[in-house]
Formats: sequence, C-alpha cells, structure tokens
Amino acid sequence: MTDDATKTTVKRGVDCIGVCVSFLLHDGNGGVLLHKRSEKCRDECGNWDCGAGALEFGESFEASLRREITEEVCAEIIEIKALGARNVLREHQGIATHWVAVRYAVQVDPTQVQNGEPEKIDEIGWFTIGTLPNPKHTMLNDMIEAAQAAGIL
Repeated sequence: MTDDATKTTVKRGVDCIGVCVSFLLHDGNGGVLLHKRSEKCRDECGNWDCGAGALEFGESFEASLRREITEEVCAEIIEIKALGARNVLREHQGIATHWVAVRYAVQVDPTQVQNGEPEKIDEIGWFTIGTLPNPKHTMLNDMIEAAQAAGIL
C-alpha cells in the first residue's frame, strides 16, 4: 500500500492495522481444506493453514472472500457462514503485527478445488478434525473451534 501524499510504503498489519477475511473451507460433510504455506509466504512458512487475505480498499467482505477463494483454490462458494471477528496481535521476526480478521466458514465443492497459488501454497489437502496435520498456523485452532461452536464441524 502506498500513500501518494508522502510516497512511502505502508505495511498493513505493521504500520497500520490490517483487515483481512479469514476462511475455513469445508465440504459440508466434516471435511476441511487446508494448505501448507510455502517459503514465499509472509510468515509461518511450512505451517498448515486455512485461507485468508487482506481486504482491498472499497471491497466488501463477501467480494474479498470470493476473490481470495478463487485465487487460492479456484473454487466457487456454495454457502457462507459468518464466524465473527478476531483481533489478532502477534509477533513476527521481532516485529509486532496487528490484524482484524473477519472470519467465515465457507462450503465449497471438493471437485472444483485446486492449488491456485503454487508460489504461496506448497500443498493442499482435505482433513477431518481427527486428522489435522502439523505444524499448524497459530490461528488455525481458533478457526476450527469457531466452526465447531457454529455447528459447521
């Protein structure tokens, strides 16, 4: 993000609070789609994660969801269920980060799913609650718990 008035680069989540949509993709039958973050990801490389992406200026939450899901896994949305927002305060390489994650459980058709971002995603896979892979992204358990509380899983 660039501020035209000062011509400086502002880093979301570091220089200002970042806002993102975070989504747990599921098949409607207890399966969840996760991806393994590549070395080219901003943080938590090698960890298994659900999906997320920054909200763009002027974009609605639903438009951001559709864009991010299409980019990451090439699938169309069947159903969306809001899981609330989460204030995410973490540290990455000694730098404090601050994001507001607007969370969703999103049903997709497993036959449509493919890796749409191989530069950022090393691998994708369907799992059940009992077969979740390790290592997990620091926010993954929170998303799973939110989906369980909403009756999705």
